[in-house]
Amino acid sequence: MADMSRFLKNLHGASILGINPPVFDFTFFDLWAKPLGLLFLLDFLRRRGNSVSLIDCIAEGAEGPLPWGRSRICKGEIKKPAPFRNIPRRYHHFGLNDEAFLRRLRGQETPDYILVTSGMTYWYEGVFRTIELLRQVFPAVPVILGGTYARLCPGHALLSGADFIQTEPLDFDFTAPALDLYSDPGYALLLSSTGCPLHCDYCASKSLFPVFRQRPLNEVLQDLRLQMKCGRIQNGVFYDDALLYRKKERFYPLCKMLKKEFPDLAWHTPNGLSVREIDQECANVLMRTGFQTLRLSLESIDPSLLGRSSFKATADEFLRALECLKRAGFDSSRIETYILAGLPGQKASSVAETIDFVIEAGGRPKLAVFSPVPGTLSFEEAAAALPALRTEPLLGNKTAYSSYISGNLSPEEVQFLKDRTKINKANQGK
Repeated sequence: MADMSRFLKNLHGASILGINPPVFDFTFFDLWAKPLGLLFLLDFLRRRGNSVSLIDCIAEGAEGPLPWGRSRICKGEIKKPAPFRNIPRRYHHFGLNDEAFLRRLRGQETPDYILVTSGMTYWYEGVFRTIELLRQVFPAVPVILGGTYARLCPGHALLSGADFIQTEPLDFDFTAPALDLYSDPGYALLLSSTGCPLHCDYCASKSLFPVFRQRPLNEVLQDLRLQMKCGRIQNGVFYDDALLYRKKERFYPLCKMLKKEFPDLAWHTPNGLSVREIDQECANVLMRTGFQTLRLSLESIDPSLLGRSSFKATADEFLRALECLKRAGFDSSRIETYILAGLPGQKASSVAETIDFVIEAGGRPKLAVFSPVPGTLSFEEAAAALPALRTEPLLGNKTAYSSYISGNLSPEEVQFLKDRTKINKANQGK
C-alpha cells in the first residue's frame, strides 16, 4: 500500500476501528492528551461513507478528574525492558490494561480495517502490545499503523506486526476531529496550523510537517462549532506549534470570533507560546479571550544555546513578555515557562541559571528534559555518541536518556534542577 492517502481517500462503505494505545513509561501526565491526528482521520473517513469507532486506551483509563477537563490515568507497574533494567525507577502501563482492552475488543463487531496511532517514539511498546492483542481477537483484519512513532521510525515500526505503516503526511483536507466518539470529551481541540516556521535543532516538527500551513479561520471556527455539539464542554486546547505566528492577521481575528461565539470557554496552550510575539496587545487579547493557562517557550538564556532554538527568545524578550502578561491580569500560577535540560553539551549550571532567572522574574519554571528525536540535528549529534539510538527508540526516553543513558546530566543533577523549580512553586504558594 505505497500511497496511503490514495487508499484512504478511495475507501467507502468500510467499517473502521481506531485505536489509541496505552503508554508504557516511567511517567505519564494527561496534558490534554488526545490523538488529534487519528480523530481528524476518523472524521474524514466517516464523511466519505465509512462507519467508524474508537477505543482510546488513555481516555478510557481515566480514574479521576483533574482541573480544566483533564484526568488522572490509571497505571499498573510492569517489568522494565532490558535497556532500563538498571535504572532505579518504577515502570508502568498507563491506560486500559490488557484485560480491559480485550473486553472492549470483544464487544466490537469485526471491522474491515483497524487504524492504530502512535505517540512518542519511545512509547512503541504500548503499540506493539496493542497490535499483539488485536491479532488475538481480529487475526484476519488489516492493521494500519500511523502517528509520530511510525513516521519518525518507519524501519523499526516494521517490527510492530502491523500490515501497513503510514510513513508520509496524509494529503487530506480535514474538517474537524471526531470528538463525538467520546462519551465525555472534557475539552475541545483546536488546530489552526500544522508545522512550524522555525527550525529548532531538537524539534521534529519539520520532519512531520515539512510545509508550514495555516488553516482558513472560518474552517477553524466551524471545527469548534461541530465539537461543541459533543457534550458539555467548558475548556478548549490549542495544539499549534506556532499559534502566534502572524498574530495580527490571524490570531487576533480568531480570538475575536471565539470570544463572540463562545465567551465562556477557558483556553489552554500546552505547547509553548513564542515569547517574542507577546507584547502588551497580545497579552490583552489572551486575557480577553479567556486563556486560563499558558506555557511559554524560553528553553534557555545561555547565549551558546540560542541558535539551537532558532533564537526564539532572549532574556530581555522574556522579561518583557512576562511583564505584559502580568499587566494584562495573568498571575504566575497561570503561566509556566519551559526550560530545556540535558541537550548534548548543555551543563547543569546553565539550566540552573535559566531557572533562577525565571524565578527572579516572577515566573514559574517547568523543566523539559531533553529526548533525542529522530529527524532532528540534536538526534544526529546524540546518535554519533550513542549509535544504538538509531535502532532502539527506548534509549531516547526523556526520563532515562539524559540521566542514565547519555550521561549529559547525572540523576542527582536532574533531581536538583527539578527541586529548584518545586521550591519556587512552594514559595509562590505562601
